[in-house]
Amino acid sequence: MSNAPSASLSSRSPRSVLSPISNSIAAWGVLVIETVIAVGAISLFMYRTLAWMSTRLPRRETLLPNFNQVGVLSLPVIALTGTFIGMVLAVQSYSQFKLLGLESRLGAVINMSLVRELGPVLAATMLAGRVGSAMSAELGTMRVTEQIDALASMGCNPIHYLVVPRFLACLILIPTLTVMADFMGVVGGYFFSVHILGIDMHHYWDNARDFVGLWDLFSGIFKSFFFGAAIAMVSCYQGFNCTAGAEGVGRAATAAFVYSFVSILVLDLFLNIFLEAAYEQFLPDRPVLL
Repeated sequence: MSNAPSASLSSRSPRSVLSPISNSIAAWGVLVIETVIAVGAISLFMYRTLAWMSTRLPRRETLLPNFNQVGVLSLPVIALTGTFIGMVLAVQSYSQFKLLGLESRLGAVINMSLVRELGPVLAATMLAGRVGSAMSAELGTMRVTEQIDALASMGCNPIHYLVVPRFLACLILIPTLTVMADFMGVVGGYFFSVHILGIDMHHYWDNARDFVGLWDLFSGIFKSFFFGAAIAMVSCYQGFNCTAGAEGVGRAATAAFVYSFVSILVLDLFLNIFLEAAYEQFLPDRPVLL
């Protein structure tokens, strides 16, 4: 009788050890399959959008309101963000450059950081937070209330009528918003550096002119096109695939911002690698800061 429980325990122990491992493998398998399905779905969604955009442009009545929503109404928050980022860069960089006796090089550091990296990324982030979430919530509400199905039943393609105008608005206007963020950041950095920190204005602008060129401005604007396309695609896809109920709309809006922000960071990494390689190939001589 004493050997029966031990025999039963020994017979069950291999299964109890392998069960957590098999469950974790199954969970990873489910995650991989869901990721592949999501990538395929958003790729097809992007293909349909580009196909409709190349086939027939949307009407002016549907395009202009999206231009106003994405571009005009985003200018104040983009300008405010760029101004304070320029001043924050001045505050954070001044003490370190002062130890090296290079306070006059502050203009080069601030302006280069803004036009090459911070301006495009922050403008895209603000656009994802303000416009991307709103687009996803709006389209999600239309999906929940069956307005998208009603458009399809009336013979109007929902992607052409709803997605293409939003995609074009983000793609065309985000470079303008990036330029605005760059300009206000340069103004904010100049104001704080010259009028508050007391850096000589002539040396500030002279160094900025020597170290910041057209390539830096071009690289930031070039990246912004990809950021705008990613924001529009992710946000519209989340809205079109929204689940039922108010909770589904909220999840779609949250997912739109999170996935757009992650896409911006991933694209920024690979685009920087590409642009640095192109710069080294075609413009190998660059000024040295120190």
